[in-house]
Amino acid sequence: MDADPDATIDHDGPVTPYRQLVGILRARIARGDWAPGRRMASETDLVQQYGLARTTVRRAIAVLRDEGDVIVVPQRGTFVAGRSDGAGG
Repeated sequence: MDADPDATIDHDGPVTPYRQLVGILRARIARGDWAPGRRMASETDLVQQYGLARTTVRRAIAVLRDEGDVIVVPQRGTFVAGRSDGAGG
């Protein structure tokens, strides 16, 4: 699912809000809103920006973490995973 990086969450749509947020955040990373190795928006910022519960935001971040898109560093934040493993330039 290709998401619009500027989309809003459709609470009444068929896709769950956390999955919508995964798509939006992945699209924002692809667009370059946050560079590899750099901290992205905090959970609190995402809660406020998208009108979601903290648990929903955490669930979306967990999916991104599990799929290798971000790295969560306790007490520091969520960082865009660097692609310096030889997989690209």
